[in-house]
Amino acid sequence: MLSKGDGFVPEVLLAGAAVFAGALVQGSVGYGLNLVAAPLLALVDPRLVPVPLLVVALAHAALALGREYRDVDWRGVGYVMVGRLPGTALGVLAVALLAERPFSAIVGGAVLVCVLLSLVSWTPRPTPGALLVAGVASGTFGTASSIGGPPIALLYQHESGPRIRATLAACFAAGSSLSLLALGLAGQIHFSQLTTVLWLLPFLVAGFLLSGPARRFLHGQRMRVAVLTVAAVSALALLVRSAVG
Repeated sequence: MLSKGDGFVPEVLLAGAAVFAGALVQGSVGYGLNLVAAPLLALVDPRLVPVPLLVVALAHAALALGREYRDVDWRGVGYVMVGRLPGTALGVLAVALLAERPFSAIVGGAVLVCVLLSLVSWTPRPTPGALLVAGVASGTFGTASSIGGPPIALLYQHESGPRIRATLAACFAAGSSLSLLALGLAGQIHFSQLTTVLWLLPFLVAGFLLSGPARRFLHGQRMRVAVLTVAAVSALALLVRSAVG
């Protein structure tokens, strides 16, 4: 767990670079931290996932909320979180009953179909029913595959950039807090994990700060393209994982 030794500095730099890149993407688009950082952190040290990454994600969500809290769709967040509770249970069940590769393929295929429909004719909107379904999907996908942002982001793709980023940040803050609480009650959080987070926080803050200027280029149609691009990359990453993993 990034313990001091011969490989300490390279490990910190590699893990930090992953967090920096993820923070930059999520700070600009609203989601994508797990997509970028989780695979690289797992390669550096599997113990960096999930607890340290969840703490990093919670810290990023707090920074994003502090920057754009006035634009949060709190009503939408409420519906998403109601759906996320059974979705999380379904994700745990999927992990227990389904093989990882087929499930990753199903999730990736579903997200990719939604992206393609959005490009052709589908115009999703954050209605109460759609938000509940997105919450269930986000909880299921996020718990089982670490990629839970696309179902929510796709519903908000026609909203303003600040609305998308702030609302997703609120969802991630609540979701990460629930996950950490559950892991804590299960005795899965240790002091060494929290110490490791301290080495990653400077990279997180740097990526987040750099995303500030990047936001100026993401508005209107550009923001929608960015949201769909990150969703498509998420889907393709899951499909590749299912094919080679």
